[in-house]
Formats: sequence, C-alpha cells, structure tokens
Amino acid sequence: MLLAAVVLFALKLWAWQITRATSVLSDALESIVNIVAGAISLYAVYLSSLPADKNHPYGHGKVEFLSSGIEGTLMLFASLLIGYEAVWNLIYGHKLNDLGQGMGVIFFAAAMNWILGWMSIRQGRKTHSPAMVASGKHLQSDTWTSIGIIAGLLLIRLTGLEWIDSLVALLLSIFLAWTAYGIIRKAITGIMDEADLQWLEGLVDMLESRRRADWIDLHNLRVIRYGSVYHIDCHITVPWFYNVHEAHSAAEALNDEIRAHFGAQVEMFIHTDGCLPDSCRVCSQAVCPQRQHPMAGRVTWSVPNIVANAKHGQEDLV
Repeated sequence: MLLAAVVLFALKLWAWQITRATSVLSDALESIVNIVAGAISLYAVYLSSLPADKNHPYGHGKVEFLSSGIEGTLMLFASLLIGYEAVWNLIYGHKLNDLGQGMGVIFFAAAMNWILGWMSIRQGRKTHSPAMVASGKHLQSDTWTSIGIIAGLLLIRLTGLEWIDSLVALLLSIFLAWTAYGIIRKAITGIMDEADLQWLEGLVDMLESRRRADWIDLHNLRVIRYGSVYHIDCHITVPWFYNVHEAHSAAEALNDEIRAHFGAQVEMFIHTDGCLPDSCRVCSQAVCPQRQHPMAGRVTWSVPNIVANAKHGQEDLV
C-alpha cells in the first residue's frame, strides 16, 4: 500500500508538470499525505497485532485509533494548503498547458486509488482494523477528487475558462476537510471509548434470543474496543444457591455464546451475582426450590437495562 502511494504521487506530480493546473497540484499534495499516512498505518497495524504484555495488559490496539487521528489531521492540513493555493490562483490567475494528456494520467491514478482503497477497506473490516479502514476511505475519497479534477479540466478544455481550475481545487479542499473531519471524529470516539450502540444492539439481540433460564439478568455491561478486540465487562445474576462450579458454568455459557457469534476478537470479564428475593418475580426458572414469589413477567433485555448498574426487578417489566 505504501509503495502504491509513492507510485500514485509520482503519476500525479507528472500530470501537474504536464498541465500546470492547481487542482492537479492539489491532488499531488494530497498524495504526500497518503505516503506519510500509509507509513504510519503500516506501523500501527504491526503494533496493534502484538500480544498483550506487562505494560499493555489490554493489548496495543488503541494505536490504530491514534494512527487514524494522525491521518485525518494530515488530510486537514493538506486541505488548508490546497484551499490557500486555490484562492491565490483564483484571484491572480495562472496559465494551463496540455490538459488532454494530463487527464489521461489522472484517470489511471484514480482507478488505482479506487481499487487499492476497496482492498484496504475490505481487509480492514475483515480484521476489524480501524487504521486500514481509514486508509481505504482516504484512498477512495482521493479517487472522487481525481474524478472531479478530470471533470473540471474537461470543462476548461471545452469552455476555455481557466479560472474553473482554481474553483475545482477550492471545492477539493472543502471535500478533503470534510473527509478528514469524519476520520478524526471516529478516531476520537475510539480513543474516548464512546459506546458503539449499533454493535451493542446486535449483542443484546443475540443474547436475548439465546437466553438461558439461569441467566436471571444481565447488567452493568460495558464494551471497550482496543483495535480489533472488544473487551466486555458485565454482571450476570444466577440463582443464589448455585455453588462456585455451577455459577462458573453459567458464566462460561454466556462467554461461549458471545464468542461463537462474534468470533475470537471478543475478550470477556464476567462477574456473577446471586439473585435476591425480588428477583423471583422476573425469574423464568421452571423449577426452583427456593422461590419466594411467583413470576410476574419476563424482562426483555435491551441496551438501556443491560448497561444499567442494577439487578433487574419487577420495576423493569414492560
């Protein structure tokens, strides 16, 4: 990927020497960001793959969010440079050269960008790598900007209005800044451990559909993502008269269900709680020698009542 970024930069620089168009130079400047970001991303993917150690008990996955944040920041800086150059040339003007040959070179580079971006995103999603997904989206955004540049150069060739080049470069800088914002925003949410509600909803729906009678309730569930690994903490309430082995078996069953559904990228920390007398009203155990109250109803698990730090009781019935 890094080698491809260097080749693409050389192609775009060649296209700029042919055309002397600001929009093409802007595209070449963005490719410099691709090269630097590619090197950072490559190291981040390597570092995140290292196993947990004494100094990093949760692994090294967070570095991928840092890598994505750096890439987004570089993109934002490039967008400011491109915007400055575009406004300058829009005011003072500049002369363009052979547009036809330059468009051919840019089109070839755009096609390469799209293919490489698609490959990076697919691999990143497969391995749950935020850094690879960010790099892929960056490459594909670069493809769209190249297509916009080609459209602008074609319009200039048809109309002879050379100021269109600077306008296209200005629009490119705005688009690049917006893409950079999205990448930085996602990196910050990962570093700050913002809850992934869509992922949580999928987890809760799966557990609700495979729920066991001795999982009386599930609460205080928290999910932290470290690169490609999800760390899940939760409390599970089991019958209070279970011995240690029976309680452990119930917790292991929960662990196995989550791992079977989401794969090996999940690490579980499960705390078992004994039920309270009020739990009888929401307990679906068919035979319980210690039941003190009849069952009033079954609590449907949802994200709000599973993340709450409290055992479920009759008040949770809908």
